Amino acid sequence: QVQLVESGGRLVQAGDSLRLSCAASGVTFSSATMGWFRQAPGKEREFVAASQRNGEMIHYVDFVKGRFTISTDNAKNMVYLQMNSLRPEDTAVYSCAAGPAWGTTATVRTTRQYNYWGQGTQVTVSS
Repeated sequence: QVQLVESGGRLVQAGDSLRLSCAASGVTFSSATMGWFRQAPGKEREFVAASQRNGEMIHYVDFVKGRFTISTDNAKNMVYLQMNSLRPEDTAVYSCAAGPAWGTTATVRTTRQYNYWGQGTQVTVSS
């Protein structure tokens, strides 16, 4: 059974860094796509980053490139999202997701790529 539990979200100031963690049980990273999505109040859930087959392919949405980094730790069964230079517009609930290993650059950016979701962790960036 797959379980995803996020942690690490909190209130920070603009320009700060934060690392989100996702404890993933029942998932083999080499056989999965692990993604991070976020949802701000009143907005739809949006793709942030994905790691296919344990980092074989990495994808980012344009507005986080150079600021956010997704990584996986096989030994600890953890997925991380390192977020630097945070902006108020990064405020959202961030969720970890797991899905099949194979997907196109387009499909890994959509929710339909993923079968399992965590409950989310709140990140608030003050100006």
